[in-house]
Amino acid sequence: MRIIAGECRGRTLVAPPGQVTRPTADRVRQALFDTLAHAPWAGADQLRGAHVLDGFAGTGALGLEALSRGAASALFVEQNRAALRCLRDNVRGCGLQERATIRACDMLRLPPRGAAAPADLVFLDPPYNHDLPTRALAVLERGGWLHAGTLIVVETAAAEAPPVAAQRLLLERRHGAACLYAWRHGVDDNG
Repeated sequence: MRIIAGECRGRTLVAPPGQVTRPTADRVRQALFDTLAHAPWAGADQLRGAHVLDGFAGTGALGLEALSRGAASALFVEQNRAALRCLRDNVRGCGLQERATIRACDMLRLPPRGAAAPADLVFLDPPYNHDLPTRALAVLERGGWLHAGTLIVVETAAAEAPPVAAQRLLLERRHGAACLYAWRHGVDDNG
């Protein structure tokens, strides 16, 4: 597993042994970030200067890829100790400590945002088949982490139902056993 593009291109990321995490495959991550760079709904340079929230961060691959490609900051939320060790090592290994914040907590217990900037881009890649995307989104909304127009990207098992109504989806793409969804928060017409 590695960073695909940007200032940290080619840096190897470490992951905990076993099945503690299920990192998004390099090819899926590349397809996602290519879509974010070129889709008409993504806007010009979606990542440049963005504030990113990587929920259920695991190794941090999604947030680190965003930072490598020009995001201003990333908040990583992870509770597993082994994953946190790898996440911290990956942030250090990429030299992105100044732009990365790590919250060691359960995503479903993330405190309100406070003075932090709301997220422009949210990645949620939770354990499959536990209805976690819907519950995490409720926490983010209640906590003030989202603004109208925040781009939300969720990875689920392909067999799971989409986390929002189909007409709100900008992206629904299957990659093997996984499915990626994207939509904008608080925007009725995602077209």
